[in-house]
Amino acid sequence: MCLGYTLGVKMAELQIRKKEKKSGDGIGTMVDFLLANARLVLGVGGAAMLGIATLAVKRLIDRATSTPSDKEAEEKAEQKSIEESWKEAVLKKASPTLRRKEDLEHHCAPLSLPDPSQKMPATGTSQVKASDEIKKIPICFTLQERLLNYHTHHASVPEVQMEEARQLVLDIKKELQEFLHAKHPEMPFLALHLGGSFGNRLPMSCLDHACLIMPLVLEPDLWCVIPGQKTILSDPNFCMVKRIDLEYTSRGSSPWDRFLVGAYLSSRTMVQSLHKTIVGSINWPAIGTVLDCTIKPDITSDELKLEVVHPNGHMIIRILPMAVIKDADLLAHCCATAPAENLWQRSFYKKEVSRLQELDSSDSGIRLKCLQILKGICRDCPSLCHLNSTHLRHILLHLSTESSDWTETALADRFLQVLEELIGYLDKGFLPSYFNDKLNLFSSLKAEDIEELGYGLYQVFSEPDDVLKRER
Repeated sequence: MCLGYTLGVKMAELQIRKKEKKSGDGIGTMVDFLLANARLVLGVGGAAMLGIATLAVKRLIDRATSTPSDKEAEEKAEQKSIEESWKEAVLKKASPTLRRKEDLEHHCAPLSLPDPSQKMPATGTSQVKASDEIKKIPICFTLQERLLNYHTHHASVPEVQMEEARQLVLDIKKELQEFLHAKHPEMPFLALHLGGSFGNRLPMSCLDHACLIMPLVLEPDLWCVIPGQKTILSDPNFCMVKRIDLEYTSRGSSPWDRFLVGAYLSSRTMVQSLHKTIVGSINWPAIGTVLDCTIKPDITSDELKLEVVHPNGHMIIRILPMAVIKDADLLAHCCATAPAENLWQRSFYKKEVSRLQELDSSDSGIRLKCLQILKGICRDCPSLCHLNSTHLRHILLHLSTESSDWTETALADRFLQVLEELIGYLDKGFLPSYFNDKLNLFSSLKAEDIEELGYGLYQVFSEPDDVLKRER
C-alpha cells in the first residue's frame, strides 16, 4: 500500500504540472479531473493503478496535439519522473528507516525545560531505600580494589564461625578415635588429627569441607616404598608399599599384614575394612544428638566420608588413611577408577603450606591471600570445579621462583599471572610438582576436563568482573 500511495502521489503531481502547461486542452483537463477524484472512489491503491492505466492513453492524446520537439522533451521528463517515483517508492518499502526518519522530523520536537520555580515531585520511599542500598555497596574501580573487596566479603570466613566449625570437627574426631581404639585395640593407629586449613589454622574461603588424617605407622624394617617408575604401572604419581623380609619374619609379624594382597599393602582392602566399621558399627545418630548436629556416613562412596548438617550449614568430612614411612606421607588411593588396589599417593601438603608461609613471612607477601581468592573463584565457577587446592598451591610456588614482587600492591598483577600460567600448563597438559618435576598434577584430568578448565580460566582472565561481582 505504501508503494502504491507514493506512486499515486507522484503521478498526480506530474498531471498537475501538465495541467498548468496545457490549460487549454479540454481532453487533458477531463482526464486530470478523473484521476484526481479516483482516489475518493477507488482509494489510494486504485488511484495509483488508474494513473498508470490512463498514462498510456494520455500520451497518445498529448502526442497528437503537440509538436515533435515538445513530444520528445515531455517523454523524457515523464520517463524520468516515473523512474524516480519507482525508485523512491521501492526504497521506502525496502527500508522502513527512511519512513521512520520522515515521521520523526514531524513528531520529534525539542522539549521545554521545567520551570525552576516549580517544585519537583517528592520521591517515594522505595527510591529512598534503593539509594541507601546503593550507598552501602563499595565502589571499586581498579582490579586491585575489586580483588581486595572480594577477599574481604566473599573469600574469607569470619574467625568466630571458623572456630565453631573447627570445634565441631574436633568433637567428631574424638568420638571416632575412641571407638576405633575400643573396636581395634590391636591396630596401632596414631591419634587422628585435623588436616587441611583447619589443621594449619589457615584462613578459609568456605566451611563446607574438612578432613581427618588417620596415620598408620609402618615398621621401617618390614615395609619399603616402591617408586611409581619402578612398578608395573610406571606412573610416578603413585607408589606401592611392599612387605620385605618375609623369609625371616613370618606373615603376621606386623599388624598391617592382614591388609596384604600378594606382597603389597592394599589401600583398597584397608579402606573397605574401615568403611564397614564407620558405616555399620558406630551409632552416628546418638553422637549427632549429643553434638547438636546430624551425622550420616556416605555409604555409596568408595572413600570415607561423613555428611554433617549443623545449625550453621553443611559440611563434608573426609577421613584419609595415611601410611607414614620415614619421611614419606602416603595417602590411600582407592577410587573406583584406580588401575590397581594397592596404590598410594605421595602427599606434599605439609611442605606446600610450610613453604608458602615461609615465603610470605620473608617478604610480607600475599601468596596465601591470593590462594584464598583463587579458591573462592573456583568455588563460584562451576567450570573450574576440577581445579583443586593442590594445583593452586603448586602454581603459586612455581611463580614465586619467577616473580619477586609479592606485596599487596602487586596483587592484581600476580592474580592475572597465575591465571595466565595455569592456562599455559593446561595447554601442555602437564603441571609439574614443585617438589618433584616428574609428577604431573594434571594426570587425573580427562581431555574434556582440561578443555573446560581452559575455557573457564580464559573467561576469568578476560572478564574478571563477572566473577568478582558475584554474590554468595
